Amino acid sequence: MERGMFCLPSLLLLAWICGFVSVARADLSYTVQEETKRQSVIGNIAKDLGLDVKRLSARKARIDTEDSARRYCDVNLGSGNLIVAETIDREELCGSRTSCVLNYELVLENPLEVHRVSLQIEDINDNAPRFPNDRITFEISESADKGQRYPLDEAHDSDMGQNTVQGYSLERNEHFALSVRENAERGKYAELVLEKELDREQQKEMNLILTATDGGSPQKSGTVVIHINVLDANDNAPVFSQSVYRVTLAENAPLDAGVVTVSATDADEGANGDVTYEFSRISDRAAKLFSIDKISGEIKVIGNIDYEEETYYEMRVQAKDGPGLASTAKVVIDITDVNDNSPKIVLKSLNDPIPENAAVGTEVAIINVQDKDSGDNRQIRCSIQQNAPFKLNPSIKNYFSLVTTSVLDREKEADYNITITATDGGSPPLSSSLTIHLSVSDVNDNPPVFDEQSYSAYLAENNKPGTSICSVTARDPDWRQNGTVLYSLVSSEVNGVPVSSFLSINADTGVIHAVRSFDYEQFRNFKVQVVARDNGSPPLSSNTTVSVFITDENDNSPQILYPAPEGKSLMTEMVPKAALSGSLVSKVIAVDADSGQNAWLSYHIVKSTDPGLFRIGLHSGEIRAQRDISESDSMKQNLVISVKDNGQPPLSTSCSVYLLISDNLAEVPELKDMTYEESSSKLTSYLIIALVSVSTFFLTFIILILAVRFCRRRKPRLLFDGAVAIPSAYLPPNYAEVEGAGTLRSSYNYDAYLTTGSHTSDFKFIRSYNDNTLPAGGTLKMCQDDPFGSSMNNADSDEVREVIHL
Repeated sequence: MERGMFCLPSLLLLAWICGFVSVARADLSYTVQEETKRQSVIGNIAKDLGLDVKRLSARKARIDTEDSARRYCDVNLGSGNLIVAETIDREELCGSRTSCVLNYELVLENPLEVHRVSLQIEDINDNAPRFPNDRITFEISESADKGQRYPLDEAHDSDMGQNTVQGYSLERNEHFALSVRENAERGKYAELVLEKELDREQQKEMNLILTATDGGSPQKSGTVVIHINVLDANDNAPVFSQSVYRVTLAENAPLDAGVVTVSATDADEGANGDVTYEFSRISDRAAKLFSIDKISGEIKVIGNIDYEEETYYEMRVQAKDGPGLASTAKVVIDITDVNDNSPKIVLKSLNDPIPENAAVGTEVAIINVQDKDSGDNRQIRCSIQQNAPFKLNPSIKNYFSLVTTSVLDREKEADYNITITATDGGSPPLSSSLTIHLSVSDVNDNPPVFDEQSYSAYLAENNKPGTSICSVTARDPDWRQNGTVLYSLVSSEVNGVPVSSFLSINADTGVIHAVRSFDYEQFRNFKVQVVARDNGSPPLSSNTTVSVFITDENDNSPQILYPAPEGKSLMTEMVPKAALSGSLVSKVIAVDADSGQNAWLSYHIVKSTDPGLFRIGLHSGEIRAQRDISESDSMKQNLVISVKDNGQPPLSTSCSVYLLISDNLAEVPELKDMTYEESSSKLTSYLIIALVSVSTFFLTFIILILAVRFCRRRKPRLLFDGAVAIPSAYLPPNYAEVEGAGTLRSSYNYDAYLTTGSHTSDFKFIRSYNDNTLPAGGTLKMCQDDPFGSSMNNADSDEVREVIHL
């Protein structure tokens, strides 16, 4: 029971392996006649193997030869038919061999399958029998006995089976008959039989026609002339020392090398015992390779002997004496193999280029290794160089798959030259090599990489729009479009303003430009993100930060905070009369919006009432007495101070400092005059301008009133005749006064009406709107359905009245 349980899984495993092998390899056999026309259908391979015809092309179905010989058939990928590719001549391919079989392999990929295809070549009667010589000569003694037999040359037909020589016939005559027999190889041969004695005195010689016919349809024949000389008696035919001569001959034997020497003896003497040798039956191919010496019987090599073309040769040799008696012997020459063929590596399939992201174990190529030799000379070992990420996996029969052993990286190695070496097992061994050039196609597996992790750009303020700030560079080791880098700015805001309002970037070069002019006093620095994106699918990208720093320029003049600028207020500093040298009198305070050395300020007195009385600190702005105050010094001192920055070029601002040397204001009766002496001239100018403006307005108003009076008297019905509604385009606009921005404190809107039937055109403002009834920006619209005259009151009024609600 335990043994049965153990054997059952083994049997199942064996059945599964057999089923797998049958799927991976199957033998097909077809028969086709020689000389069949090209493109003729032999059979349907797809149907016989159960293959999907639609997938034959995708699986790269093809017919391969086992030894790289000529291919006489092919597969039609559209129909799955096995068709004739080249016209087949069975005699040329197989010579005298009874069976003529061509072996091929049907190879399919994805997955790899190899099926053996045997093509049996069927003979047709396309060759006529032929004799080795055009003439057969006999010398027969007139004393020859009745019934004497004379062997004739055997006719040779390159066809096989029924199509070869099946019979002989002899021209009708009174002396000889024909006897047809079979030899040990079941071949037909003929003998000439003497039926009536010869009489040399009546006929010294005669010619007979011998005809050989085959069994094909239509039947073919060949003839030879038998020439007979009537002589004296010849009693014995030559006899070979062996009936069969069997020798071995190494291929590639040199020309004129001796193969074998046949020997026959004749018991007769003189000319009747002289023996000559010739081939009585030999194939066309063998006739090109071997010759026989007529006298010695030595067979020599006259052509190139190749084991891969034919492994043995068989022929018949005839020994004939002088009068014509003959006998035959068979010669068999076995060819031995020599390791004279190097292995041949055939590339059957190549996936070039291969993507760099191909998985480990991806099939790159399929190769087939062939060697025409036999035995150990045909045993082949394949190897590959060690420094390549590939290996050879043995597959079916002599097929090998070239697969990857590690991940490929085009950026490190874009091309491979893979050398495959095949070595046979001969002595000495022969080898051959095949180099496969394989390209690695690019995959977008590398994002662009910036040269620097971050960039800093410095830009002077007050730049021109479009000024180049800096350039960023990213590199992508991928190829072509996968390595093409495009630049863009990441959408963001700087102080609530889109970054695109500040900067732009050239998508191709990465050069960053300023879109606007910058002010250092508003922006001192900001950061933007730049994206470098390749053009692959899908695209890959990386970011970098660009810090933009605005550098200061001397574009701001110093601003004086104290004393206040002229025109706003006038300030006077009191200096005690007892002030000593070095005493602090006042201080000028100024600032500069610039920075750095552009904001370094220096103070200078450019004008003073008494130049030697006061001095100012160069950088502090402190005004101090340069000497002691004396009674002779003027009471009112005026200093003009210049404040200058340290920029290039420097900018400056000046101010006036008024000093009063006194201990009591009561001592200064003319202080008021001094305070307003400069502003009085400005006030006078303003009064003159106001007077001129009022006078001009008054005269214009008087002229306008007179013009209106004059026009009403000349055209009393100029505008309207009866109650006609004024179009909305002629309505007065709304007047709105923003609170506190003008002279009016409320918003006023008026409706205008005209009297009907009046001889004058009178306007009456009878309605007003304030802010509580209509917004300041609104528009008052009149209804066009109401008659214009229905809203009029006091039609005969000649005055214009204005009602204003304050």
